[in-house]
Amino acid sequence: MSAPYKTDDNSVVVVIGTGAGGGTLANELAQKGISVVALEAGGRHLPDDYINDEWPSFGQLAWLDARTTSGDWRVSRDFSGLPAWIVKAVGGSTVHWAGASLRFQEHEFRVRTEYGDLPGANLLDWPITLEEMEPWYDKAEYKMGTTRTNGIPGLPGNNNFKVMKAGADKLGYKDCHTGRMSINSQPRDGRGACQQAGFCFQGCKFGAKWSTAYTEIPAGEATGKLEVREHAHVLTIEHDNNGKVSGVVYADKDGNQHRQAARAVCVAGNSIESPRLLLNSASSMFPDGLANSSGQVGRNYMRHMTGSVYAIFEQPVSMWRGTTMAGIITDESRNDPSRGFVGGYEMETLSLGLPFMAAFLNPGAWGREFSSAMDGYENMAGMWLVGEDMPQESNAITLHPDTKDQFGLPVPNVNFSDHPNDIAMRNHAYQQGQAVYDAAGAIRTMPTPPYPSTHNMGTNRMSAKARDGVVNKHGQAHDISNLFVSDGSQFTTGASENPTLTIVSLAIRQADYIASQMTAGKL
Repeated sequence: MSAPYKTDDNSVVVVIGTGAGGGTLANELAQKGISVVALEAGGRHLPDDYINDEWPSFGQLAWLDARTTSGDWRVSRDFSGLPAWIVKAVGGSTVHWAGASLRFQEHEFRVRTEYGDLPGANLLDWPITLEEMEPWYDKAEYKMGTTRTNGIPGLPGNNNFKVMKAGADKLGYKDCHTGRMSINSQPRDGRGACQQAGFCFQGCKFGAKWSTAYTEIPAGEATGKLEVREHAHVLTIEHDNNGKVSGVVYADKDGNQHRQAARAVCVAGNSIESPRLLLNSASSMFPDGLANSSGQVGRNYMRHMTGSVYAIFEQPVSMWRGTTMAGIITDESRNDPSRGFVGGYEMETLSLGLPFMAAFLNPGAWGREFSSAMDGYENMAGMWLVGEDMPQESNAITLHPDTKDQFGLPVPNVNFSDHPNDIAMRNHAYQQGQAVYDAAGAIRTMPTPPYPSTHNMGTNRMSAKARDGVVNKHGQAHDISNLFVSDGSQFTTGASENPTLTIVSLAIRQADYIASQMTAGKL
């Protein structure tokens, strides 16, 4: 076993974050014999530790460090300190994610070409295509055990799905099924099958759902090439006189600071913390922050067009029984501007327990309308609407001028306002979601505003030209060759699909690129 590594060992690749991007990348590099130190701000929780109770689980897993919000989005009013519902722990938000694993569509890699010049939107084509990504999608789906790929059967449908399917069929939707989910529908890779417990967001106590916490990270550690340091909160990235990154400074559980030298640094802290870290690493050589010659670090923040529809029926549905994201309708994910907007959206079943339903149904809407809805909880079905939101330069992560975190560094401010295209899409999605439930016999439908997001994208986007973004097609910073971005912040645009499969695919691809650059003596 070569790990643990010394802090002055400048031969290691430092990976910041252990979620879908960082956790996958760390393992892939370790499997290639590359020395890796992964720094994780949170602790390590494994299936035995997960809590099948929403509020205690939220306290255990959620990233609750100080953040501020601005903009006209509903979240800024209702959840001003919680712009995103993500995880601070080994495994990152793969502990919390629902498991939906969808490939981007061909047109979603070239939206500037497809959608044209949309006023107010900072659209850009990705520097890669679906054809180029397909082999990496293949590898990710196999790694993650995604259902309906590689001969793996789909999960069974629960009542929440059956209600959706009944409505979808009556409306003439053609593509409705129990989804492509990275949750074992049969035992695989030493992990059992889904037990339909319904607490997917709280961490899968059965280990059936793919999470880097108990797949990639242990596999990487077993090679002896990966060392994971928990409660290692990275504060800044340092560079040498030549402008190459040389190490990172992090605080341990007790607040003591350490410096880890590095051959290369890969940032995978999510679309809020990753740009914040680059901005907080400003120096005399990089006065606007690392990798920010374009001024695009932190810009073009996307969180998907979201909303929910819940419906009450005459008979019990018990939507909480079974997989949380138990099925999907993809018919509306096409690009069809005749609907009044560009891009598309998915409808995915969603259930919340009573504690979260009380918080999220319509924040602040107390009274008879709200209490009668809660009374109908047993007879309720639910879906989440998720679509492509437009990147806007003004939707940005910036450093707050006054508020500091526990380490004395400026906290991130998350500024977001809907683009008119987002609003038009959400209104259409509400209408269609309600129509699905009406067709299935609902006695009441309730459109519900967006929650704090788990899908955070952009802010360090890929671009063919350095002036348009932060990283190239391999997630390598345009300005600094040994600095990489390895999470969803590298997304050029958001597409309509849940982002995790694409993050994992890009991480596998990036590991190959880093290894080849090392072999060639360029890193």
